[in-house]
Amino acid sequence: MFGSLGKALFGSSNDRYVRSLDKIVGTINAIEPQLEDFSDEELKAQTQKFRDMLADGKTLDDILPEAFATVREASKRVLGMRHFDVQMVGGIVLHRGEIAEMRTGEGKTLVATLATYLNAIEGKGVHVVTVNDYLASRDAEWMGRLHGFLGLTVGTIVPNLPEHERRAAYAADITYGTNNEFGFDYLRDNMKHERSQMVQRPFNYAIVDEVDSILIDEARTPLIISGPTDDKQDLYIALDEIVKNLEEEYYEKDEKSKNVQLTEEGIEEVEKRLAAAGLLEGENLYDVENTQVVHHLDQALKAIVMFKRDTDYIVKDDKVVIIDEFTGRMMDGRRWSNGLHQAAEAKEGVKIEPENQTMASITFQNYFRMYPKLSGMTGTAATEAGEFWDIYKLNVVEIPTNVPVQRIDEEDEFYKNTLDKFAAIAKSIKEKNQIGQPVLVGTVSIEKSELLSQFLDKEGVKHEVLNARQHEREAHIVAQAGRIGAVTIATNMAGRGTDIQLGGNVDFRIEAELADMEDGPKRDMEVDRIKAEVEAEKQKVLEAGGLFVLGTERHESRRIDNQLRGRSGRQGDPGLSRFYLCLEDDLLRIFGPDTLFSKMMNSNLEDGEAIGSKWLSKAIETAQKKVEARNYEVRKQVVEYDNVMNDQRKVVYEQRAEIMDSETVDDVVVDMRNDAVNAIVFSHAPPGSYPEQWDVAGLKEKVSDVFGIDLPLEDWMAEDGLDPEDIEERLSAQATEKMDRKIAESDPSVWRQVEKQVLLQQLDHHWKEHLATLDALRQVVFLRAYAQKQPINEYKQEAFGLFENMLETIREDVTRILLNSQLRMAPPPQQELPDLPEFLTGHIDPFFGTDNSDGSSKPTGAEAMLGALAGSAAAAAGPGGHFPDDPFKDQAVSRNAPCPCGSGNKYKHCHGAM
Repeated sequence: MFGSLGKALFGSSNDRYVRSLDKIVGTINAIEPQLEDFSDEELKAQTQKFRDMLADGKTLDDILPEAFATVREASKRVLGMRHFDVQMVGGIVLHRGEIAEMRTGEGKTLVATLATYLNAIEGKGVHVVTVNDYLASRDAEWMGRLHGFLGLTVGTIVPNLPEHERRAAYAADITYGTNNEFGFDYLRDNMKHERSQMVQRPFNYAIVDEVDSILIDEARTPLIISGPTDDKQDLYIALDEIVKNLEEEYYEKDEKSKNVQLTEEGIEEVEKRLAAAGLLEGENLYDVENTQVVHHLDQALKAIVMFKRDTDYIVKDDKVVIIDEFTGRMMDGRRWSNGLHQAAEAKEGVKIEPENQTMASITFQNYFRMYPKLSGMTGTAATEAGEFWDIYKLNVVEIPTNVPVQRIDEEDEFYKNTLDKFAAIAKSIKEKNQIGQPVLVGTVSIEKSELLSQFLDKEGVKHEVLNARQHEREAHIVAQAGRIGAVTIATNMAGRGTDIQLGGNVDFRIEAELADMEDGPKRDMEVDRIKAEVEAEKQKVLEAGGLFVLGTERHESRRIDNQLRGRSGRQGDPGLSRFYLCLEDDLLRIFGPDTLFSKMMNSNLEDGEAIGSKWLSKAIETAQKKVEARNYEVRKQVVEYDNVMNDQRKVVYEQRAEIMDSETVDDVVVDMRNDAVNAIVFSHAPPGSYPEQWDVAGLKEKVSDVFGIDLPLEDWMAEDGLDPEDIEERLSAQATEKMDRKIAESDPSVWRQVEKQVLLQQLDHHWKEHLATLDALRQVVFLRAYAQKQPINEYKQEAFGLFENMLETIREDVTRILLNSQLRMAPPPQQELPDLPEFLTGHIDPFFGTDNSDGSSKPTGAEAMLGALAGSAAAAAGPGGHFPDDPFKDQAVSRNAPCPCGSGNKYKHCHGAM
C-alpha cells in the first residue's frame, strides 16, 4: 500500500531517473542559441575541438552537453529535423550503456545519432546494429549525411561485401550492419591465417536497434558457420517415405516444445518398416549400430508432423527457406541443423543439400557481451527487463513520449472458431474502409494472412499483403499503410523500421512518382503538389480516427502485440487498436488453461457471436507469461551451455591471435614437442613404476608414429638405473636433433611460414572436431538427470576433459607433421572435389582463409598444405611480384576464387594480379 502511495506521490524509480536527466537537457538547450550563430565550417570544426578536449584529459561525459547540442544543430541544417528534449534524454540513456524504451514513431533512428557521434569522437569505432540489411543501408545513408557533415566516416556491412570494402567499413568511425553480419565476421576473422586478412577492430561500443528482437528473440539460436559432411540423400528420402505413411496412432506430439515421439507400438511398426527397407541393423531400433538412423528418423518425424509449410518455412526456387517466427521474414541462407533441414527438403521433394558440420559458432549473448559498452533501443523492452539485466546487465529506461498518446486500446473480442472470427474481422475492416480509415492487420503466419486475404476479396475490399513473399516491397507497403482507405495485412510488424505516416509518406511517393523526372522547376512543382496532397489526405485520415490496428490473434510474446499496437497513435495522432481471438488460436489451444475451454464452451456462444471480458484478457496474459517464461529458460540454457564453450573459444582464439602476430613460432613448436614427449612417456612408462611394468612395445610404436624415430629402448633398459625421466631426456634430444637437421635443409623464411600454418591448420581442424563432439554431448547429456545428476555440471566436466584431450592431440599432430612431412617445392596436384552447397556462400575456408563464395574448395591434408605453402613461396613471380603470363586468363575465374594453380591464395592475389 505504502509503495503504491509513494509511487503516486513521487513517481516510479524510472520517472525519477528520467527527471534527473532534465538538468543535462537544460544545459544542452542553453547551448543551442550559441551554436545557431555558427557558420557551417565552425560547426564542423566542433569535432576536432572535442577530440582535442579528450586528448587534454576531458571525458565523454564532460563534452556530452556541447556534443549533443552540436548534433542537434547539424541535424536541423542537414536533415531538417530538430531533436526533441525526450530524444535528448534517450541519447543520454544510450550513452550510459542502457536500453531506451521509446514508443514507435518517437524517432529512435535520430536519437541514436547523439550517442553514436559522442562515442565515435574517440576514434575507436561505434557499431550500430540493426535487424535487417535494408535498415542498415537506409540508416547509414540517411544518418550518414549528418555524421559526414560533422567530419565522421560511416561504413555499412551488408552480405557479399568484398573483403577490402568490409575492412574499410569497420575502419570507419561508425559502422552500420546487422547482428548476423557482425557476428559472422567475428567468427570468420577467427578462422583466418593472417592478421591482415581480419576485418574487425577491437570491440568498443555498440548500439542495438530493436534490441528486444536481437538480444531476446533471435538469441535462442547461435550463429553457426558450417561445412558439408557426407551425402546421406538416400537415407533422408527413405525415412521420409516411412514417416509420411505412418498413422497418427503411432506417435505422440508436444506442440509446446515442437517435439514428436514414437509410442511403443510405433517403435515396433517402424522397426518392421525399416527392416523391410534394409535400413535396420539387427532387430532393435535402439541398438548402437542404428544411432544415425534413429537420429534422422526423429528429425523426419519433426519435419513432417510439427513443421508446417507457409508457417515455419516456404518453398522458393526449389529450396526450403526458413521463416523467422518473430519477424515473418524469409531467412535466406539460414538452415536448421542436425539434419532437420534435410528432412524438410525430403518432405517437400526439393533438392537435398548435404548436412553441415559446425566449424565455428557463438551465441548472440556471448558475442554482444564482448563489447565494453553496450546499449539498445526499442519500443518494447519493459516486459523483458529482468532478462536484459540477468544476461547483459542492461537497465531498461522508459522514455516518455514527446506528445501524449491518443490511441484507444479496446477490449479483445472473443469468438467460437476461426471462420467466425475471420468473418467478423473482414466485416469490421470493410466498415472502416468505407469511412476511409486506414487499417493495419497483424497476423501470426503467412497461412493466416492469405486466409484473411480471401475473406477480404469476398467483401470486395482492396488490400496489400505483407509477408515473407513480399520481402522486397515491404518498405513501400508499410510507408503507405496510413493512406485513406488503405488496408495492409502484415505477418509481423516487429523491426519493420519504416514509420506508418497518416496520409502517406512524402519521400516514398516522390521516389515512386518522380523517379524518371530530372531536377528543375517542373520537378519542384510536382514535389510541392505531392506534399500538399499528403497533408490534405492526412487531415481526412485524422477525421476518420487515425490508423486502426487489428490483431487477428495474440502472439506468444506480449512484446510482439505491443509492437503491433504501437504502430498506431504515433506523435499524438489519434488511433484505435483491437484484437480478435478464438478457441482455435494456437496460444489458447496449446498454452491456455483447461478451465478456459470449459467455461467458454459452457457459455453457449452462438455462431458469429462475440464476447469480451477482463477475465478472458487476464487468462490470455497468463498464457503469454507462461510462454515468455519458458522461452527465457530455453535462452538461459543456451547461454549456460555456450558459456562452457565460450571459455574454451577464448583460449583457442587468443592462441590463434598470438600465433598470427608472432614472427616465429619455433618456441611454441618446441614446447609442444616436449609436452608430447612427456605425455607419451607418462602413458607408457609412468613415474615410479618398474621397467617390467612398462608398455615397451606400445611406447616404441607410438614414438615411431609421432616422431618417426626407431627408439632403442631395449638397449637403454639394459643399463642400470634407467627411469622414465631418462627416457624423456633421450627421446627429446633425438627429436630435437632430427628437427634441427630438417630446418637446416630448408629455407628459414619458408620453414617459419610452414610452422605457423601447420599450427593454425591443426588448431582449426581439431577445434572443428571438438565443436562437433560438444554438439553431440549437449544433445545426450540431459539423460544424466535420470541418475540424479545436474546435466549442466556433467557437461562442464566432460567438456573440460574433451578440451584437454584436444590440446594433447594437437601437440602430437603438430609434432608428427613437422618431423615427418617432406617439404615439396611445387604446387600440389589438383583434386576434383564436389561444389560446396549454396548456403555456404561467403563462408571462409577455416584451413586456408579463402573465400568459398564461388563454391570451390581445397584439399585439407597436411601434405597438401605444406606443398601449397612451399609452392607459393617459391613461385617464380615477374617484376613487381606479378606473374608474367596468366595461364588461366581465358577460364573466366572469379577474382575472389582460389587460384587454379593451387597456391592457396585468391586468384586476384596470385596469377590474376593486375
